Amino acid sequence: MLPFVRPGVRLVALFALLVSVVGTNAAAAAPAPAQAFPSPLRFVSYLDLECFPTEPYQPPDTVVVTRHLNPVLADLPREETRLGEREELCVPVAKDDVFPPEDVLPFIEYVDLSCYRIEGKAVDFRLKLDHLNPRLAQFPTREVAILHPVQLCVPVMKNGVKPPDEVRRLVSFIDLKCYVERPPESLDVQLTLTHLNPVLLELGMQQDKVIVTENRQLCVPVQKNDQRIPDEVLRIVQWIDLEKFEVRAERLPEPITLEIDHLNPEFAEFPTEKVTLIGARHLLLPVAKNGEFPPEG
Repeated sequence: MLPFVRPGVRLVALFALLVSVVGTNAAAAAPAPAQAFPSPLRFVSYLDLECFPTEPYQPPDTVVVTRHLNPVLADLPREETRLGEREELCVPVAKDDVFPPEDVLPFIEYVDLSCYRIEGKAVDFRLKLDHLNPRLAQFPTREVAILHPVQLCVPVMKNGVKPPDEVRRLVSFIDLKCYVERPPESLDVQLTLTHLNPVLLELGMQQDKVIVTENRQLCVPVQKNDQRIPDEVLRIVQWIDLEKFEVRAERLPEPITLEIDHLNPEFAEFPTEKVTLIGARHLLLPVAKNGEFPPEG
């Protein structure tokens, strides 16, 4: 026989049970907190991109006005340029098992850049570059000059896999203008590159062994068409300076065909593009210019 419980106590217990169940269900249904942005230094230092040449593709006829975002190049003039043929697709990798920290990886794994040929005025701007990634921090400061622009690299997603919302807010505004860089100097270092993007991992791309040779370009952050960039995003993307090196790499066992769609709102109406990856040609490595390092906090 069940013990006798006074009606008042029974009602209080029932109410407590209902509150507990509702609270549990509400907690389960509550959305996960947004991923906090990492510091500019932590994000940029681990942003390594392996670049694959693609078959030529001409996007819609588009004129873009670019303005430099990094403080070191802030005095360079705005420039109008026409978007030419696609030349490369650059995807995120880790070097020699030095992986991005847990607060950085969710953002970096979705940084995919499609690079298009452009033309522009020569600037002959002298710079001192320091490597940011811990794997290459031992290399000394180098003096280079950037000459004329040759590429504009813009954010895309692969095979319809959209980045999470907060991640997309950041990566959608990573637009890099790439300048020819001189003098060439070989790093002459062998690296094992591990792919980070979920789409490529699903397709079986795991690791590539490459030998990094001469520097070719410096890719620096720009704003397109006076587009408004949220302050918390600008705080990070203005420090993304990536130096492009040639690599010697083996061809992929089998060509990989992908569909890419543009993420930045300025190019949101561009049609889906098909790209085929055969083998890597370049590696983009993060650097600081003229001793101006990204903020730590």
